[in-house]
Amino acid sequence: MAAHAWALVLGLVLMASGAMGAAPRKPVAVAFGRNYMPTWAFDHIKYFNGGSEIQLSLDKYTGTGFQSKGSYLFGHFSMDIKLVAGDSAGTVTAFYLSSQNSEHDEIDFEFLGNRSGQPYIVQTNVFTGGKGDREQRIYLWFDPTAAYHSYSVLWNMYQIVFFVDDVPIRVFKNSKDLGVKFPFNQPMKLYSSLWNADDWATRGGLEKTDWSKAPFVASYRGFHIDGCEASVEAKFCATQGQRWWDQKEFQDLDAFQYRRLRWVRSKYTIYNYCADRKRYPAMSPECRRDRDA
Repeated sequence: MAAHAWALVLGLVLMASGAMGAAPRKPVAVAFGRNYMPTWAFDHIKYFNGGSEIQLSLDKYTGTGFQSKGSYLFGHFSMDIKLVAGDSAGTVTAFYLSSQNSEHDEIDFEFLGNRSGQPYIVQTNVFTGGKGDREQRIYLWFDPTAAYHSYSVLWNMYQIVFFVDDVPIRVFKNSKDLGVKFPFNQPMKLYSSLWNADDWATRGGLEKTDWSKAPFVASYRGFHIDGCEASVEAKFCATQGQRWWDQKEFQDLDAFQYRRLRWVRSKYTIYNYCADRKRYPAMSPECRRDRDA
């Protein structure tokens, strides 16, 4: 069969499946100072290659962190991270978006340290209107300390998608019609930090940080931001509907992306709040729409 005929067949299959999604555009790597600035413990951040790569370090005195210069309502945000190697139990490396008020919205990646030889855990969470408790945890299918990997968030009016190396690991759809709040009118800044959380991070706090292994180091590059920049007071995106991540193909995942999401669900998910009947006797209404049920 000719190539164009195969393409037509594939297109018909995707249409029949109801798929309309597309992969996010390739992130554009820029220097740290283009989009970010340090926020605390400046001496625990090191810069390499003209600021195209940085390292955060954690010791028994302090961790460190940085934040975006701008605030954003929707967009595509990506970071290449090489996580703390070796015995990283008790440490947390975080990459997240957060608004700046009491009823805050937040979109979280948290990388929970481990004892040597154990797999890293990625915890994701979504806060809306100050309510969180939507944790999901997965094991990564590779060693995230051996090389850089991409961690990104696609956020628009329709959905929030967490990606690891372009593999969707979680979807949080806009379910306002089901009574679930969705972050759509509070600009958020991006943050990243490396800090000690040995009261909960590794095996619920049973594994403590071994300070003889300090300093703990996480490396970063990429620093990609493609978002609708807004003042902290802004309630809407002035370019709504005009950016690539606003278009129809990004209102949902396509069939291939949903297959990859199911693969993560079946092989690597170790906790999903949607399946936790002890915490939530009644399943949250967004879970079915997010295909978490």
